[in-house]
Amino acid sequence: MAIKPTIYKLKISLSDLDRHYYDTLNLTLAKHPSESIARMMVRVIAFCINAQEHLSFTKGLSAIDEPDIWARTLDDQITLWIDVGEPSVERIKKSSSLAAAVSVYSFNTKSDVWWDQAKEKIKQLKASIYRFQWLEIEALAALVQRTMEISVTISSDSAYVATELGECEVSWETLQAF
Repeated sequence: MAIKPTIYKLKISLSDLDRHYYDTLNLTLAKHPSESIARMMVRVIAFCINAQEHLSFTKGLSAIDEPDIWARTLDDQITLWIDVGEPSVERIKKSSSLAAAVSVYSFNTKSDVWWDQAKEKIKQLKASIYRFQWLEIEALAALVQRTMEISVTISSDSAYVATELGECEVSWETLQAF
């Protein structure tokens, strides 16, 4: 019998000071059995950074032809494709042809090696690439509960996250902006 995903329910009070975007997000996430809590929380932070109408989580790791997060128009056009991790150059190239905008959020200990090896090819593609600091993502993952309320305040290249269990700051570096 296959292992089922673990469901997390998050109520996020979001304040994006740069975009003047303020919202309360009620998110239900399915954490794939092979997904780490850290990766799941990168998906949540990427969702908050890009919060907009029609933004949604996809089947993620269960559907290899879909991103982790996307925004689609009512006529099913992909306006934003968001991948989490270190996708192949071919995947970024394919997503660039399918979506109006592509963002990649790299986060783990191999992120530097991935970027060093792929940056020359990726720089030719219409994709924005961001890198989170691994220790900050680990600190965020330590605050996770199955049901939780979170406050996320975004300013410049960082998000201040407050939960019932504690607080942390998650910053990111822009490796390529498109």
